[in-house]
Amino acid sequence: MPERILFITGRLAQTSLERTLERIEFEDCTYDIHQIGVSVAALATTDMVKRRLPSAQGFDKIMLPGLCAGDIDALSDHFATKALRGPIDLKDLPEYFGAPARQRELDEYSIRIFAEIVDAPKRSTEQIIQIARHYQNLGADVIDLGCLPGEHFAHLEETVQALTALNIKTSVDSLDNDDLMRGGQAGADYLLSLSEDSLWIADEVAGTPVLIPTAEGGQASLYRAIETMQQKGKPFLADAILNPIHFGFTQSIANYLELRRRYPDVEMMVGTGNLTELTDADTAGVTAVLLGIASELGAAAVLTTQVSQHARTVLQETDLARRMMHAAKDDASLPRGYSDGLMALHDKKPHPSTAEEIRELAAMIRDPSFRIQVSDSAIHIFNRDGIYESSDPYELFPKLRVENDGSHAFYLGAELAKAQIAWQLGKRYVQDQQLKWGCAYSEDQPTDHYKSPGTTLKSSGDEGK
Repeated sequence: MPERILFITGRLAQTSLERTLERIEFEDCTYDIHQIGVSVAALATTDMVKRRLPSAQGFDKIMLPGLCAGDIDALSDHFATKALRGPIDLKDLPEYFGAPARQRELDEYSIRIFAEIVDAPKRSTEQIIQIARHYQNLGADVIDLGCLPGEHFAHLEETVQALTALNIKTSVDSLDNDDLMRGGQAGADYLLSLSEDSLWIADEVAGTPVLIPTAEGGQASLYRAIETMQQKGKPFLADAILNPIHFGFTQSIANYLELRRRYPDVEMMVGTGNLTELTDADTAGVTAVLLGIASELGAAAVLTTQVSQHARTVLQETDLARRMMHAAKDDASLPRGYSDGLMALHDKKPHPSTAEEIRELAAMIRDPSFRIQVSDSAIHIFNRDGIYESSDPYELFPKLRVENDGSHAFYLGAELAKAQIAWQLGKRYVQDQQLKWGCAYSEDQPTDHYKSPGTTLKSSGDEGK
């Protein structure tokens, strides 16, 4: 028996819903539409559906408008039929029904994040603990204590031990052998970084070293350090060093590729800060590409920072990117359709309705309330008195005749400003909804907005959270 779905809608959206559903190629599924007598579908509530839907007998699911308010479980119980909310915009129904393979949780990852606290010697232990907890909330697996050349880190041992007591994994990041020894003796989990000239430290402490090449010896010195550690049978990570653009970036990629070719099973670290911090570009796209490279290399870890103001969301972006790349690699798929969290400026489908479709809707309006929609050609604001179209809110506002209604004028001004930003950038605008900026901004940061409530995060390796 094919599944039967009952779509609930309002008067103004019924025609658009019918056209949208006709374009969907349903498999083993039939549907019907019930218009419940409300003008705007988004204003429907579950209690209203209870009163105005006589029965759901014969249907397997009731599909409600995405903004339908109320207790959806109570509605399901009332009709003894599973009730679901659809997408906020009904034009997204084809994607909603057509891409079930992407309906998966991003709850696994294979790359650990080392998050550096820069200038750690200048911060108190209490300040470092506060930052460490914040970084953990953003996705960090290891807190990296960044030391300063020529500056004594007097409370290094105290800080490492305090973090360890809180079950926070630590690494000490220094080019000074004394810092590395002290950090290792205090119980640091990792030491960044050892070269072939300082491998003796790995014999003195238990911390896992991250191996890097020397300036003089180049990649050959890294290979020698790797082989020395392999002979000793001790764990380590290897980092070929990712250099900034125009200072060896492309050669760095080649070095990582050669490192993986020579040592297929070595755990590798990739540092991303030289790109995210030292490139005047939005970090979400840079991070996505770098984590894609790390995923292809089979890297075990990335080291990142968020120091510059333009890089202040790098940890969230890195956490999401590693999950997306893990899922795409697992699916043998392109990293598309898993999350929009790294698409801050533009949306994949910014304007679901054409200007002509908006005008058709406007012609049906019979009340004074203003509706605002955005097409690829303009901002459209309309009510029963007509429709006004422009890309400039200053051209629209004088036509609305709300100069003597301060609260209404403020509301329309704020909404038109959002609509203009959405039109300029190619973002989805929904009246009375905030624009979505992915990892770049959300009102409830630093929550994991791309994970479903109650998701238990876990790693595909041993670094579960």
